[in-house]
Amino acid sequence: MTRHARNCTAGAVYTYYEKKKDAEASGYGTQNRRVGKDSVKDFDCCCLTLQPCSNPVITPDGYLFDKEAILEYIITKKNEISRKMKEYERQKRKEEAELVELAEAERRSKLNSFLNTEKNIVSNPNSAFKTGQKNNDEKPSVSNMTEGRDKHLPSFWIPSKTPEAKAKKVEKPNKAVLCPMTGKPLRVKDLLDVKFTPVNDPDDKKSLILKQNRYMCAVTHDVLSNAVPCAVIRTTGDVVTMECIEKIIKKDWIHPLTGEKLTEKDIIPMERGGTGYSITNAKLEGKCERPVLQA
Repeated sequence: MTRHARNCTAGAVYTYYEKKKDAEASGYGTQNRRVGKDSVKDFDCCCLTLQPCSNPVITPDGYLFDKEAILEYIITKKNEISRKMKEYERQKRKEEAELVELAEAERRSKLNSFLNTEKNIVSNPNSAFKTGQKNNDEKPSVSNMTEGRDKHLPSFWIPSKTPEAKAKKVEKPNKAVLCPMTGKPLRVKDLLDVKFTPVNDPDDKKSLILKQNRYMCAVTHDVLSNAVPCAVIRTTGDVVTMECIEKIIKKDWIHPLTGEKLTEKDIIPMERGGTGYSITNAKLEGKCERPVLQA
């Protein structure tokens, strides 16, 4: 009978706790950890640089970017698409040239076959009784170095000439630049300038980046954070809270600052970074895949 103690090692079963503890110590197995608040970006940070935006712009889907970062991303993607399109056109011209050569080789093969048939109409004299000649035909050589086969030998050092290697076919690239967050087509004219309203606190002498409460609602002056759902008004770019939209703007659909008419399409909900609470986040778990120790 085994001893019932906290550090008992005489058990016949390898428990889940022991397995998990050994996996962490050995460096094997996949680990799942909950992501903390410090690992989630703030609502006013760029989705590419993860830093506070100096010149913020927003996409129609509500993702915030720094204008310099998103323009650099679009230019880089356009250059990459142009390079892939040139490779695709070069491959297409090569395939067309190969088809022309194949048709020409087939035509020459038919011509040679016709000429050989014409030559064989007149039979050659029987040389079976002539001395100094063999009756059987010579067998072709099996050497890889004859009949020009030495130029087409496979090479195990060059990847493109290995026996198993196949020519890589370049697919026609999509000319549209895709958003790095949603994967939808993204155009420069779809980007909307965002106008944040800074918090005016004369007692806080810190710079704007070091401040914990940097911005506030343009209408209600509520402090904005990851815990406060926000939206951008398309016509002016002002950032307001969703509570302001529900209680003030949606009553008569008039902009509270300019007095112009608004519609449902003029409200762009901002995708916030999230908090440490699971209710405001879709994914809060980090997964680290490591080699599995098999018995």
